[in-house]
Amino acid sequence: MTAKRGERRQQILEVLARELETHPGARVTTARLAELLGLSEAALYRHFRSKAQMFEALIAFAEESVFGLVGRILEQPGDAHSQCLKILQAVLGFAAHNPGISRVLLGDALVGEHERLRTRVRQFFDRLETQFKQILREGERNGSRLMPSEVSVRANLLLAFAEGRMLRFVRSDFRDSPMASWEEQQSLLATALNST
Repeated sequence: MTAKRGERRQQILEVLARELETHPGARVTTARLAELLGLSEAALYRHFRSKAQMFEALIAFAEESVFGLVGRILEQPGDAHSQCLKILQAVLGFAAHNPGISRVLLGDALVGEHERLRTRVRQFFDRLETQFKQILREGERNGSRLMPSEVSVRANLLLAFAEGRMLRFVRSDFRDSPMASWEEQQSLLATALNST
């Protein structure tokens, strides 16, 4: 029985993500993907016009997953700082559960690929930083005494922490989890966020 079009697309993306995870630093070819899926390259291209389109689908999955979690966190009651830390934890948790996609988000898997992919990844992180800024500004309206420059500095700190933990995860070939020492680091970040 053959897989339906949507199921086959999902299989292709899962195999690509798994290859990115199991062969860190290696370039994944469409020939290799086709071989792993038992397809011809022509059949692969019926589902995705290019490898860049496959990477775009992985980035879109990351956006939907992470910002879906952000939306749910914002629906919960809580102060601005705790919401930011929950979002940070969600981002790091997503990275830990999706090592191959982490390589894509950090650009490691995009070397030699189309510039628009790096732009999409940059937009992902820009959107995350903007979300942190919005939450912190909202906290300011609700009693926090942060100056506008402090909002930007704190949002940038959170983003840099996320990117740094993800980078360490990828650079260690996925041995150093982005969630390692989270409880202690969360406490330090909370102190930094609450200092005025």
